[in-house]
Amino acid sequence: MNADDIDRVLLDADSLRHRVADLAAEIDRSFAGEEILAVGVLNGAFVFLADLVRALASPVQVAFLRAASYGGGTRPGELSVEAVGEVDLEGKNVLIVEDILDTGRSLLGIRAAIEAARPKRLEIVVLLDKAERREVNVAADHIGFAVPDEFLVGYGLDYAGRYRNLPYVGVLSRTVYGG
Repeated sequence: MNADDIDRVLLDADSLRHRVADLAAEIDRSFAGEEILAVGVLNGAFVFLADLVRALASPVQVAFLRAASYGGGTRPGELSVEAVGEVDLEGKNVLIVEDILDTGRSLLGIRAAIEAARPKRLEIVVLLDKAERREVNVAADHIGFAVPDEFLVGYGLDYAGRYRNLPYVGVLSRTVYGG
């Protein structure tokens, strides 16, 4: 990474840490101490998921699914949703953990796939919400931050597999992705 790959830091590490703690408390209240199956959407949500489950007071299990629609670039393609390993969702309190909600197409497909497994309860938490990009009617139950329509990386979010390890969410320079 070059120093000028990031135009600016949008959300610093302290802001992320405090908001994740607040989200965990909100989710604990919502599920009223019942066990939660937190289903992280790979690859982007892994950092958020790890911090979130450590902050939860409720009993929690973790599972993963892969929902791919971007490949190596910036244009969405066809959505593919698949569980990673054996995951039984029927009759469980499921919390979908996603890094970013923008067009809503991926989350709509993920929600439909999980609803088909007949969970007891289903809620969605997203770290970032780009509401101005919404193309379909889908909403999260718990939202970390409303963010502008800019190309964001860090804290699990990537561009072509890079920048996930940044401890903050930053705006990627247009010179990197040609936007």
